[in-house]
Amino acid sequence: MPVIEQPYQYRRRRLDEPDWTRFPGWADVAEADWASAQWQRVHCVKNVKQLREVVGDRLHESFYEDLAADMAHSATMSMLLPPQMLNTMAPAIEETAPGSWTDAFYADPVRRYMLPVASDRHADWPSHPFATRDSLHEHDMWAVEGLTHRYPTKVLAELLSTCPQYCGHCTRMDLVGNSTPTVDKRRLALKPVDRQTAILDYLETHPGVRDVVVSGGDVANLPWKQLERFLDRLLDVETIRDIRLATKALMGLPQHWLQDEIVEGMARVAKRAAGQGVNLAIHTHINHVNSVTPAVARAAAAMLDAGVRDVRNQGVLMRGVNDTQADLLDLCFALQGEANILPYYFYMCDMIPNAEHWRTSVAQAQELQTAIMGYLPGYATPRIICDVPMVGKRWVHQLSEYDRELGISYWTKNYRTSIEADDPDALTRRYPFYDPIDTLPKAGQEWWRHMHPPVLAKEAGNAAAAQSRQAVANQDAAAEVA
Repeated sequence: MPVIEQPYQYRRRRLDEPDWTRFPGWADVAEADWASAQWQRVHCVKNVKQLREVVGDRLHESFYEDLAADMAHSATMSMLLPPQMLNTMAPAIEETAPGSWTDAFYADPVRRYMLPVASDRHADWPSHPFATRDSLHEHDMWAVEGLTHRYPTKVLAELLSTCPQYCGHCTRMDLVGNSTPTVDKRRLALKPVDRQTAILDYLETHPGVRDVVVSGGDVANLPWKQLERFLDRLLDVETIRDIRLATKALMGLPQHWLQDEIVEGMARVAKRAAGQGVNLAIHTHINHVNSVTPAVARAAAAMLDAGVRDVRNQGVLMRGVNDTQADLLDLCFALQGEANILPYYFYMCDMIPNAEHWRTSVAQAQELQTAIMGYLPGYATPRIICDVPMVGKRWVHQLSEYDRELGISYWTKNYRTSIEADDPDALTRRYPFYDPIDTLPKAGQEWWRHMHPPVLAKEAGNAAAAQSRQAVANQDAAAEVA
């Protein structure tokens, strides 16, 4: 049978752990140290000086200046890179000459979202006029501190506001991590034990909630005894049937999840959950195939062997990181076929400040969803999701209307959020979502450029919606005449 040429050609790619000793600052790090979660945490890279100590002159000074400029003027998240994650940047490079890593670092997909530099950002449109710090209104929907009750049967429990690593595109940049020159972060006010008690008390008195995402921040930063105590109390609530633990650290710091204390503790929690018929899963956040290494696979296997029902991946779709058919399929095959992590969702990057260079249009997301169909097993084919403010998660083909020239899509919903109890129009209103302006045709870009000043932002949105509705009305009228 002849070989059929396909848009994507599958070839098995076995996992590989990049050689960390290629970094000048880690040339003498022993394997036992590298495998230590404590060593990884102590040696996280938190600033330009520490990055220079690890990489040295293999990055040109202009890169360090570019990075420092971004941290001073644009970054919404502070720098925090575990060695494990930094080691997945430019993993195959072997050169040792001064400046020889610079081009590879600029082009690297993991670097693009974990170590953003000023030249990455759009000069004309660093932020969309409608970008907001808490774009999904999670804080507005707190039932008690740290508990977002957004969906009728599901809640998000933000137990803490720190992570082992900070992603440049973090949707919770309003709360998570240290303040930056650009963003003065919101702070949790209650003591952790009081916050957890308030969350549990709320769940005990709201039997309509059956699904809890335990997150933050990242649960890997919560001491295990505290996390296990919280999960035990959560399992005391008879109406809870699903528990999902959110941790990017399964990839960024897999050494944490391989510790004996964690594995043994998870086995206790998983055994109890299974005995009660509660689905216990781990959700991680991996955006590129280079991040899927043998250590990540071992961490996932340890959790599955401990009795966790599933380890699933919720990535974020980002330009320059994973926005091609090959990018997504390479990642999904590595996750599903090599690491036993289920590809689950890819979210479109949210409308937060200084994120326009990462965001994709809805049209591109739709094209990518179509492009990955038919290659993976059905159960392992991820859905690409637009998390529409005030609406929630929607498959990218579920919009009700789309003005591609102005980059405005309209979405409807089938439930009220916790802040819409008295809104009679919540279920009939159409809610807008906005494409990155630089992806629009010239006419659309010029329209937004004219409406760009912040004081006109609301007027811009209203005018765009009116223009779009009129265009649809004209099309309907023309169809009736025809």
